[in-house]
Amino acid sequence: MALAEAAERVAAEFEYPKEDVNRGVQHFIKQMNEGLGKEGATLSQIPTYVTAVPNGTEKGLYMAVDLGGTNFRVCSIQLHGNSTFSLTQSKVKIPQQLMVAKTSHELFAFLAKQIETFLKTHHGEHYMSHVERRQSYIGGEHNADIFQLGFTFSFPVQQSGINKGTLIRWTKGFDIHDTIGKDVCALLQKEIDALGLPVRVAALVNDTVGTLMARSYTSPGKTGTLLGAIFGTGTNGAYVEKLDRVTKLKKMGHAAGDIDNSTGEMIVNTEWGSFDNEMRVLPDTPYDHALDKESNNPGIQMFEKRVSGMFLGEILRRALVQLIKDPAVPLFSDEHSNQNDMHSTTNILDNSNLWAQWGLDTSFLSITSGDNSAGLKVTRQTLDNDYGVSAASAEDAEAVRLIASAIGKRAARLSAVAIAAVVISTHKLDHPGDIATTGRKNATSAEVSEEDVVDIGVDGSLVEFYPNFEEYIREALREIPQIGVRGERRIRIGIAKDGSGVGAALIALVADKGSRGASASPAVGTETGGFFARFMQDLNRNLRVRV
Repeated sequence: MALAEAAERVAAEFEYPKEDVNRGVQHFIKQMNEGLGKEGATLSQIPTYVTAVPNGTEKGLYMAVDLGGTNFRVCSIQLHGNSTFSLTQSKVKIPQQLMVAKTSHELFAFLAKQIETFLKTHHGEHYMSHVERRQSYIGGEHNADIFQLGFTFSFPVQQSGINKGTLIRWTKGFDIHDTIGKDVCALLQKEIDALGLPVRVAALVNDTVGTLMARSYTSPGKTGTLLGAIFGTGTNGAYVEKLDRVTKLKKMGHAAGDIDNSTGEMIVNTEWGSFDNEMRVLPDTPYDHALDKESNNPGIQMFEKRVSGMFLGEILRRALVQLIKDPAVPLFSDEHSNQNDMHSTTNILDNSNLWAQWGLDTSFLSITSGDNSAGLKVTRQTLDNDYGVSAASAEDAEAVRLIASAIGKRAARLSAVAIAAVVISTHKLDHPGDIATTGRKNATSAEVSEEDVVDIGVDGSLVEFYPNFEEYIREALREIPQIGVRGERRIRIGIAKDGSGVGAALIALVADKGSRGASASPAVGTETGGFFARFMQDLNRNLRVRV
């Protein structure tokens, strides 16, 4: 009983009631508006210079790379022109030492080497023919058969063009001071050129922008996607905003003719991981506070530290360690085997990952929260195999599951704050509309009104694998007066699988069209005002806005 009561007490610390949800939404909208009007706001609201979304008819073979967190992915994407695509990819884990390297060269040389390996493995004939042509080519610039590459870079950048952006700050455990303030596309292109690869970095894409683009390419019906959101290692969102609301563009030095305004809209990258760094409305527990204090970036990314997979496992670990160290709480502790239903005394190894910072993986939250096995056998086996906790009792496992579920549910309800703020601030639910399907099995075709659907694309391990994550989001959405039950049912949430790669390829496609439409090809890695204008004109000819 003492253990159950202690676990319930800790779980209660993670409750996030509807009053707090609504306070969060209003503050989020306020910070969104601040970010649209000025640089240096808590929510960066970064202009992406993408002013249209796809309609599913685009075709071509393009490359994309994705530096989204702990992994680096290289892909080639064949767009078939009928809302479908084929994808070939490879993925490699970023070595820990490169995440905190002394120079940019160390990381970006590693990335370029992975691109070279991918080309040799999956496009060997094309790669070798390019090498032979380059070796036999004398003088001038040889640009034949160059792969156009979309670079998904999931960190805050100040973007000044379709393939140009300087790093504002690192997140997700990266900390390379040398890269701050540098153009990440130029850094990658330099290393690609050093290897002589037939690749041009044509587009810089945040993963949320890519998710939005990919979802709009593959989504059913005529409704364009409003929001692309990531709920995985990190969390962020990009959405379609009215261009005249992005008032800071003029303050950034853009003249009236610099940006195509024919659609009247632009995709904005919120960088919402930094929402409420001032901690005015976000929930806080001793575990959150200690995690932040001992992180690489204390005081920053406070929203992300309560939502994303990078941090949820560590929050749970800290909560469990506090209980383990409390002599009044019998977690993973029994006096003799008769007290344990396994008839064996529980033991925690001295080198258990539970004692190490970041030692508990967030995937464990999904495992235990979804454990329906008898006596929570799966949870207990995972504790034994992965965390050095032998002979955990059923009561131990139940306490762990209760706290893990509370942490995951809070993350989902916080995610609803961000989604709701975007939907409300863009006025997508202002007209009454008809009730539309939300992907639930009990929805019927009679309820569908496609033009009234608010389409949202999501990606990431939390939203895909954590049990009931979407339903927890929807539960919170229904508690927000400006959305309510009817509004929540009009919101269609769909997984944008491989969103970052496909979205990057889609923007590389239109950047390629703009480049080939120029009277003279610009040098690799450069961009001129004329090229940008041609790019935007071509984009709007080839992409139908569907918002």
